[in-house]
Amino acid sequence: MDNPLLMLADHAATWRDRPLTEALERHARRALVDWFAALLAGCAHPPATLLARALPAGTPTGGAAICYVDGAPSDIRRAALLNGTASHTVEFDDIYRDAGYHPGCPTIAAALATAQARGADMQDLLRAIVAGYEVSCRIGVAVQPSHYRYWHTTGTVGTFGAAVAGAVLLGCDADRIGHAMATAATMAGGLQQAFRGAGMSKPLHAGHAAEAGALAALAAQAGVTGALDVLDGPVGFAAATSEDRGKWQKALAGLGESQAIAAMTFKNHGCCGHIFAGLDGLRELQRQAGFGADDVEAIHVGGYGPTKDICDRPDAATEQEARFSMQYCAAALLRLGGVRLAAFAPERLADPAIRALMPRVTVSLDPELADAYPQKRAARVTVRLKDGRALRHFQPTRKGDPDLPLSDAELSEKFLELAAPAVGDSTARQVLEGLWTGRGLPGPIALIPQ
Repeated sequence: MDNPLLMLADHAATWRDRPLTEALERHARRALVDWFAALLAGCAHPPATLLARALPAGTPTGGAAICYVDGAPSDIRRAALLNGTASHTVEFDDIYRDAGYHPGCPTIAAALATAQARGADMQDLLRAIVAGYEVSCRIGVAVQPSHYRYWHTTGTVGTFGAAVAGAVLLGCDADRIGHAMATAATMAGGLQQAFRGAGMSKPLHAGHAAEAGALAALAAQAGVTGALDVLDGPVGFAAATSEDRGKWQKALAGLGESQAIAAMTFKNHGCCGHIFAGLDGLRELQRQAGFGADDVEAIHVGGYGPTKDICDRPDAATEQEARFSMQYCAAALLRLGGVRLAAFAPERLADPAIRALMPRVTVSLDPELADAYPQKRAARVTVRLKDGRALRHFQPTRKGDPDLPLSDAELSEKFLELAAPAVGDSTARQVLEGLWTGRGLPGPIALIPQ
């Protein structure tokens, strides 16, 4: 088939001045609202706070972007790196289900920094976001699911989203967008092992993707060229990071007819998305039968591959581990009524009532659900109660997925829940209104000292 990189670059270039339909603008604004919610909640946490001190802001040249972590005017790369890192820290950022990928944190971080530094308006920003999501999500589809065996898609594929969004905002034509993508490909990275244990690497994957993509866009604008067969070449990106050289026919189907940003998952729980179906199923059984945590003898979750491989963590101790532990999250759901930011506070991580319930939660691989992944993210949940009853539920999707979406009102509630503690309720509401209806770019936002 034709070169997929050139096809995607040609398509991305059309978004430099294409009018947004009302529906597509709404989808792009939903992504922006969701990203800012995750960003503001993550700004007070390491590793972004540590990076901000390690990389002090200098005097930006050619226009200033805003680093929301420390409020400093910054160059594009610093703002993209720190904002991208912060927006992936509390695990509330968006998901493109078919690619197993969080596009918002790298794509919007790079796009917003570039837009602010170059004096763009909201419509310019939204078009660039749509383009970045479209290209990167399709590349994710091409290399999945085998890519996810070793690679963290947000760190790898996210680099393309950042590069394309940045290049569109820099006014690059299709040729230079293609070279931005080609350069981004060879700077992409992010290993699975980096987040299967303790450590701060996972948010850095998103931040690095945002910065590397922004750099690739700036380089392309300046005339730096890349290898235009790097996506599907015999030793290119797909060949190196998946079982074959990419499912490009599948990935490019409907290009120009449908947009990935219209099919996003917005998280309804503050943990790994591979846990969601199990939590939703557990909540549904609780709704049906009315049991409480003290009534539970055992919980079993049958899930798809990553639910078992990544999220079966019976001994999770740290905040990072707990966000990827079905055992911890199921116990927290029953004890606290939800798995939101409060579930990962230090006192909750040490809560003996939650800890006592964790050994009662088990996880297994369900072959049928594994075969349907990544297009379907389902779970089979069984709860045995102390009175002898066995309750079973099949959860076919996750609350927040495109087929069970959060409404605009629910997304606004999520924003206020995450952002208000960071910036205050009044400021959070003003920011939210601007994201939904504003024509100018978001400006500086003062954080409440932690």
